[in-house]
Amino acid sequence: MKLLVSRTLPDSVMAAARDRFAVTCRETTQPMDPFECRAALAEHDVVLTTLGDAFGAKAFEGTIRARGLANFGVGYNHIDAAAARAAGVEVTNTPGAVTDATADIAVTLILMAARRAGEGERLVRDGKWTGWHPTQMLGMHVTGKTLGIIGMGRIGQAVARRCHRGFDMDVVFWNRSTKEIEGARQLSSVAEVCAASDIVAVTVAATPETRHLMDEEALAAMRPHAILVNTARGDVVDEPALIAALRAGGIAAAGLDVYEQEPHVPEALRALENVTLLPHLGTAALEVREAMGRMALENAIAMAEGRTPPNPV
Repeated sequence: MKLLVSRTLPDSVMAAARDRFAVTCRETTQPMDPFECRAALAEHDVVLTTLGDAFGAKAFEGTIRARGLANFGVGYNHIDAAAARAAGVEVTNTPGAVTDATADIAVTLILMAARRAGEGERLVRDGKWTGWHPTQMLGMHVTGKTLGIIGMGRIGQAVARRCHRGFDMDVVFWNRSTKEIEGARQLSSVAEVCAASDIVAVTVAATPETRHLMDEEALAAMRPHAILVNTARGDVVDEPALIAALRAGGIAAAGLDVYEQEPHVPEALRALENVTLLPHLGTAALEVREAMGRMALENAIAMAEGRTPPNPV
């Protein structure tokens, strides 16, 4: 069976893949374009795809040999799953493996944005720090504040646990379905959560329905001292609306690990001091990426053997 690996994975994962498949691995670190995606589906039995690979509807219009796409990651908004299913191609992802690491980055961004850590580090690196004084760079004390979660799935719940137990935060949340979550209270709308929260963490899955869920209206519902953190996908937040809110003082700060047109980050966003910007570090720990790779490989093996994969989407 032939497996295409979109981009090089950790050594242990690549070795395990070669034990089971005839493996082709692209040498570039850039995502696959639509032409490469179409060729991959025609020439391989399974494709182990990664973030940004352009498996839109047109990729499934040609000759298809592949039985499945084993996505390396929980988010799969770069894949038209409906078009894949219509073409007889299964799609899987790697839930669970990414939960704690992504939640940790969300908390990192909460603390960095609240305590102005990025701004402070730039001050020191630029040689502009003149010493401690009582009113220097005053930020938000997060203990006891209200956290709003947009999307209470695995990652949202992990962020909520960390903030409720670690920082004694009250937690409110919006979710597309009704959930009972210990230590958290569900509200009826995104705007209601935004209005009630000191910190809003976006952890919802990226789907056509959640694109720009955090739009101008939702941002306007946030309080001027509030912070927005996004570790979901970039297109869940309306980036121009966020920039406008940050510039106008509609919200105090933001912490972002993902962007609408990744890896492009608008200059207007990079110029703002009240934004912490990370290069999509959500799962960037070796043991986490190894676990993701093993899960993706298990899915790939199952699809190649004609079995139901462990993690269909």
